[in-house]
Amino acid sequence: MDGVILTPLKKIYNPKGDIFHAMKKSDDGFSGFGEAYFSMIHKDEIKGWKKHKEMVLNLVVPLGAVEFIIYNDKKQDYFNVILSTTNYQRLTIEAGLWMAFRGIEKNSMLLNLASIEHNPNESESIDLKDIKYEW
Repeated sequence: MDGVILTPLKKIYNPKGDIFHAMKKSDDGFSGFGEAYFSMIHKDEIKGWKKHKEMVLNLVVPLGAVEFIIYNDKKQDYFNVILSTTNYQRLTIEAGLWMAFRGIEKNSMLLNLASIEHNPNESESIDLKDIKYEW
């Protein structure tokens, strides 16, 4: 889908605790740094739909498993992927696309490396039923 990049990430084994890479400024999808935050999602809960006007999202799942759905309302096209510690990749989503996500495991966590700082006037949210998707 235009505006979406899926990037395999390195996991480095360490007997005392593994290292999970997230992003370097030389990576495809890096478009500046505004803030980083973690979001927890419980199993079978869904957060969304949200569309950013400016922010580029860079999403990584270092704990659990999360299903992401991206919807392009101009082309009426969907993209979906499950990210987890076993499918360890970074999902980059450009501004202008709708996004929702669902927890697959009991407790899952995602990291967003956002291109700009949070601004409540920069995004739009709608109810889950407003975009038809079979979860």
